[in-house]
Amino acid sequence: MVGGSVDWEVDMGKGGSGDHQPAMVRSLLLGAPVREAVVAGHTGDLETAARLVRDQDPAVRAAALGALSRMGALETDTLTRAMTDPDPAVRRRACALAGRAFATPEADATDHTDSTVATDHTGHTDGADATVAEVLDALLGALVSDADPSVVESAAWSLGEAGSNCGPRVVEALELVTRAHVDPLCREAAVAALGAIGDRVALESVLGALEDKPAIRRRATIALAAFDDPRVDVALRRCLQDRDWQVRQAAEDLLGRS
Repeated sequence: MVGGSVDWEVDMGKGGSGDHQPAMVRSLLLGAPVREAVVAGHTGDLETAARLVRDQDPAVRAAALGALSRMGALETDTLTRAMTDPDPAVRRRACALAGRAFATPEADATDHTDSTVATDHTGHTDGADATVAEVLDALLGALVSDADPSVVESAAWSLGEAGSNCGPRVVEALELVTRAHVDPLCREAAVAALGAIGDRVALESVLGALEDKPAIRRRATIALAAFDDPRVDVALRRCLQDRDWQVRQAAEDLLGRS
């Protein structure tokens, strides 16, 4: 707390894929209710956080979501409802928190109750249970229908963190965003997510992203590591001639060149 204000941020940290994460969202939020929500998360005040997540101020709702997540008490219904909040900052925060939950190591979730998202999202590699499926559906809805690009970007990142929990509908939607979304940050997040998921049906979309803007080409080059296909080696050799040095470097690394 500095000068009577609270500086909170959506800091995605290192996710499970270690690859793409949306840009950090940092805001200076003024007012006692926001401070109250932030402090509640650090002091374990569940009652206050649960009350403030329904506050009229979107900044307070976003801070309260983070507080509940910090306490391991962010219930699935609360999380998915926040993904349809009227305010994009709240929707974006909800998507990001879902990604954090997917990325939480199994050992870190063992002390949570069954109502927490972290417990519900870890340790599932052979298919999502009902709770994971509910969160995936909410993220999918944000990916395909949210009008705010920052929410779409955050949803794409979180779906990448879900990895093998994602089914064909998610992969198809990510491919569409990769190929056609007007915002380059959304396309970048989507192609990174396709690499994190590694479904072979998405290879054509990843290869197509190699013709996009430099930042997207970099993500697409790295995403190729997830696919075992002769076309990958051909594409990586072509990337050695890319105009962007980071694309060339990524291709060299994947081809084992020094």
